[in-house]
Amino acid sequence: MCKKCYVTTPIYYASGKVQIGNTYTTVACDTFARFNRQMGRNTFYLTGMDEHGQKIEEAAIKANMTPQAFVDKVAAETKELWKVMKINYDGFIRTTDKHHEEIVARVFERLLANDDIYLGTYSGNYCVSCETFFTKSQLGENDTCPDCGKPTKVVSEESYFLRLKKYATQLLTYIKEHPNFICPETRRNEVISFIESGLEDLCVSRTSFNWGIKVPSNPKHIIYVWIDALFNYLTALGYDTKENQLYKDFWLNNNRIYHVVGKDILRFHAIYWPIMLMALDIPIRFKLIVHGWILTKEGKMSKSRGNAVYPMDLISRYGVDAVRYYLVKELPLGNDGLFSYERFVERYNYELANDLGNLVSRSISMINKYCDGIVPSNQLPTSVLDESLAKFANETITKTIQCFEQFKLQDGIGETWQLIRRVNKYIDETAPWVLAKDQSKKIDLDSVMYHLAEALRVIAILIAPYLVDTSNKILQALNQTNTNMRLDQLQFGEKFSNEKVFLKENLFQRLDMEKELEYFASQKQNEIKEKLESNTVKVKIGIEDFNKISLVVGEIIECKKHQNANKLLVSKVKIGQEIRQIVSGIANFYHPDELIGKKVIVVENLAPSKIRGVESQGMLLCATDQDKLELVEVRNLPCGSIVR
Repeated sequence: MCKKCYVTTPIYYASGKVQIGNTYTTVACDTFARFNRQMGRNTFYLTGMDEHGQKIEEAAIKANMTPQAFVDKVAAETKELWKVMKINYDGFIRTTDKHHEEIVARVFERLLANDDIYLGTYSGNYCVSCETFFTKSQLGENDTCPDCGKPTKVVSEESYFLRLKKYATQLLTYIKEHPNFICPETRRNEVISFIESGLEDLCVSRTSFNWGIKVPSNPKHIIYVWIDALFNYLTALGYDTKENQLYKDFWLNNNRIYHVVGKDILRFHAIYWPIMLMALDIPIRFKLIVHGWILTKEGKMSKSRGNAVYPMDLISRYGVDAVRYYLVKELPLGNDGLFSYERFVERYNYELANDLGNLVSRSISMINKYCDGIVPSNQLPTSVLDESLAKFANETITKTIQCFEQFKLQDGIGETWQLIRRVNKYIDETAPWVLAKDQSKKIDLDSVMYHLAEALRVIAILIAPYLVDTSNKILQALNQTNTNMRLDQLQFGEKFSNEKVFLKENLFQRLDMEKELEYFASQKQNEIKEKLESNTVKVKIGIEDFNKISLVVGEIIECKKHQNANKLLVSKVKIGQEIRQIVSGIANFYHPDELIGKKVIVVENLAPSKIRGVESQGMLLCATDQDKLELVEVRNLPCGSIVR
């Protein structure tokens, strides 16, 4: 078995607050790194910040800060978030680190000297947000970015280019000869298709901004972010320096290297990065694990769309383990996952509170009640049910390890949860409360109590990579001091001490779905209100922007309460000859009956959306002041009248 493991996330743009979509990769890699440590491997987990580029420069100007001060602030905030989320990284690289900048500059000059980089001129559509050029065929409607949907800019400038075409055949051969290089297979096929369609040399420098690593031999050029950022995987290990032992250990002499990335940066890691390694005669050692996005019902998360979810908002209410569990459990390898507050609360209630929390609570309680808190011996006679549970637990250990070895984290959690549910069923099958009534069944009862305690110990070790605090609490409740138990040595049958078991508090409290959804709905309304108030002060718009909004007079002809939300009303609004259904958060201020017949102002051309499962085809204008709200009304004009 390989005794080393190198796990990396893509380093994140230091352009703002980390969203839950970015957080997934970090939590998944931390889970995978913790698993490898449990397997006895010397593991190095790398994460960090990508801190150069035009987007960072513009964000710093907007914040009225220097770029360096701006990225220092974001890096500190990100490190604090990872600390809260129990991210146990071994290296945190920043592309503004001096040693990184020096190595990248030397690498660029080496590629230039070998004619793998050459000077030319580039003209094309460039997305600042994605730091990427796109061809006309790749662009969206009105020359928008195909990845983020924002407008692109036509950029024409002198640039350096990396010779991709020179290495296309060599890379294609490598991918086909190494079928496990890119996982899952669908992403591998996507890369093969992209290469076979023909590679174009890659623009790898810019002259239109200054925030980045300068080309030493031509300082007006800034090294393109994807050479700069990608080399962090080696600079963090001391590549091209005298202090290069980590590079030797974790790259040159290691066959367990994992780059875990989102599908949006697949080609950079599957094409540009290995070609750079080929050009520098550095062995390609890594395996590329490609995951999807965490989406909301409205699509991809985005601050500008107003559907971004931030991990600290969830952690402050539900704790770290609940968030870690949801992220790792929800996203299957290679596919997109869905985030919704309903789904989050459901997983919390059914899997954490009911399945696991209730199992731990009732098991510890019964050991205290029937055995005076002392876990019985592991040498007692066993029943068929006892032996079946022990066998099931050992099989679960094997299956969980097999899944995690392949980075199938979701499947591995599923295997462990099968054991949790099996132990709950075992309690019902053995009925300890019945055995306790018959003194002749004392040995049988003790055996059941032992098997419950031992099952909890096994479960605690299996969940340790993702439910970090919960695992420790279970082990402490069982007086298990060896919390770093090797997973590859784990098997059912451990002997317990004579200390009493004791659970300080229940692990997860069941949540009220309606209460939780109302809480987050109110939080979202507050965010929108703050944004509107902020925009009122800071943002100026031209008449052309205002003319995009179509305001008309509508008459409310029917109104009722939303069946799934106490704060929402569903109104039928007549606009000329058309009748629209509009959902509004005004139930705390109006009774449905008093709205019938009111003429209100409607935002007519707002895109339809579903609010708590009910379609809304517009928006009613309201005025607010602190805790007061009033609909904006029209008295004498007919419905359908245009508001100017």
